[in-house]
Amino acid sequence: MADERRILLVEDDVLIGMMLVDMLDTLGYPEPAQAAAIDEALAIVDAGPVAAALIDINLGETKGWPVADALAERGIPFAFTSGGGDAIPPVHAHRRLVTKPFRLSEIETVLAELFAE
Repeated sequence: MADERRILLVEDDVLIGMMLVDMLDTLGYPEPAQAAAIDEALAIVDAGPVAAALIDINLGETKGWPVADALAERGIPFAFTSGGGDAIPPVHAHRRLVTKPFRLSEIETVLAELFAE
């Protein structure tokens, strides 16, 4: 896969992560960079290249905001994922939020929007 379409998937739940990896593969985005914690995600962002990202808001006891901030600083498009009920900080309020359970068609639409940015 070309680096210009490399997805960063930040998800701490193993089963949900596996489901999203399968969805991404189906949509033509095989082998996403995966992180289950903020420090792992930031290391991937720093190492690059990342073209777009899906960030789970709740990563254990922490929130994914530092990853979102790092991506925004670099101009890398991203969307949030959540089980619902999470408030997004005003600085990122314009970002897409995909709620669980995920649908393939919604992930496809969000990725198309991210790559159109």
